[in-house]
Amino acid sequence: MSYLALYRKYRPQAFSEVRGQDHIVTTLKNQLKAERIGHAYLFCGTRGTGKTSVAKLFAKAVNCESPVDGSPCGKCPVCQSIDRMTSMNVVELDAASNNSVDNIRDIIDSSKYAPTEGRYKVFIIDEVHMLSTSAFNALLKTLEEPPAYVIFILATTEVHKIPITILSRCQRYDFKRITTDVIAGCLKDLMESEGIEHEDKALKYIARVADGSMRDAESLLDQCIAFYIGKALTYDRVLEVLGSVDVEVFARLLRFVGNGDVSGCMNILDEVMQSGRELTQFVTDFAGYLRNLLLAKSVDDPTEVLELSKENMELVIHEAEVAEKEQLIRYIGILSELSNRIRYASQKRLLIEVELIKLARPETQEDYSSLLDRIRVLENKLENGSFTVKTAERDDEGETQSEEASFNPSDTELTKALPEDILQVAEHWQMIASNMSSKDKLAATMLADATPAEENGKLVVYFKNTLDLETMRYKREVNGVEQPSRMDILKNVISELTGLDIMMDAGSGENERNLKNRDIRKRKQVNFNIKKID
Repeated sequence: MSYLALYRKYRPQAFSEVRGQDHIVTTLKNQLKAERIGHAYLFCGTRGTGKTSVAKLFAKAVNCESPVDGSPCGKCPVCQSIDRMTSMNVVELDAASNNSVDNIRDIIDSSKYAPTEGRYKVFIIDEVHMLSTSAFNALLKTLEEPPAYVIFILATTEVHKIPITILSRCQRYDFKRITTDVIAGCLKDLMESEGIEHEDKALKYIARVADGSMRDAESLLDQCIAFYIGKALTYDRVLEVLGSVDVEVFARLLRFVGNGDVSGCMNILDEVMQSGRELTQFVTDFAGYLRNLLLAKSVDDPTEVLELSKENMELVIHEAEVAEKEQLIRYIGILSELSNRIRYASQKRLLIEVELIKLARPETQEDYSSLLDRIRVLENKLENGSFTVKTAERDDEGETQSEEASFNPSDTELTKALPEDILQVAEHWQMIASNMSSKDKLAATMLADATPAEENGKLVVYFKNTLDLETMRYKREVNGVEQPSRMDILKNVISELTGLDIMMDAGSGENERNLKNRDIRKRKQVNFNIKKID
């Protein structure tokens, strides 16, 4: 027996099985029970939301010999013949490929004959907006005054293309996008029926990618199951099959964008392409990630509005602390415009590269939002005390000679720090992190989550994750002049506060807590004789 796709195998057989369209199902059932059946219906909404399924259920219900609470019984000869698509009472027409006036005339001619079984002859015209103008005109008269035993059900994804003369003759029902929770629940029931092990997080992700379409969700699930036949469906495997990118990649990309590192952005894009990810989905997912950051910054409890795993939720909340709302809004606007253009573009990578440069280098644009971003970059340079200016002088022959001067915090002779001094710094770490906020807010946030430790006469700062470590160590060039890293700025701040020359290093890892506990034990053993940091 040939394999049946999941979306066909689990097509609703009763109104009670239709999910996410309660407002439509209730209305139609009430009409059936009250015998107030209309002659023309228009089902409109995005793909995969149940328009055709409900149309077929309605066609069965009006002809069913033993309906149950307005739903077809599915057991009588009429219901079974409709299920087998052998009934002469239900005629389906795909207007995408049968849109001529002759096709509509065939329907009109067929409507003149009463049904051979049951009470109604139902004509279901899918993608009705594809009909030609002459076809619509031919349908008008019959649609307005059909025989008493005829029902027309028109389905469309683009209701704005249907003539107003047709709209005014139909009862209109708008099918909503199905929520992620409802889709995930349906997929879970489906997987249990199929007897396949799965992770709820994997089903949740598929439901989110489906974007409100139950059919898309079931098709994606079918694809994932086929790739890993006989194996449990995990979140990582779903990411692999669907060509999606993990949240940590987006976090790294956002840091590169914020640092103005175009090379870093291009390297990540190259990684995405080398791993076989779909670029259109990549842009959509990156915009979704930025949207999550914006919500995390804007609401009191992000866990109530964001549908993320525990690990991704922690990462998003952490990254939201170091992001700025104005930047996120600008980035989302650029990516939203890009997602509309990239779907049918032949050079997708080229488009993405250009937009990433716009994100990372706001000076390339002149609109209001990019101007604000450019001001932010200048403010950061001024706050960091590191920037480059050009000076012009005339030589003996009158020619103008330009020189670049780089200004950094003043370096003075400082006393070498002892291990006891470093432990004192570690004890006042939160105060140091607070002082960094006037220099670099991003660094201050990362330092607040970091753990300092004394190690072989050095102050070693262990950051929460590798991403924070890379950001603190990152150095960029401006006009060929290397700018100080955030670690350099941190060292200057500590030197200003303590008057000491402290050797520093940085890292990240799982030993952070053990190192902190070790430093606490050391502090108890050392007799501090150092002036307390103000």
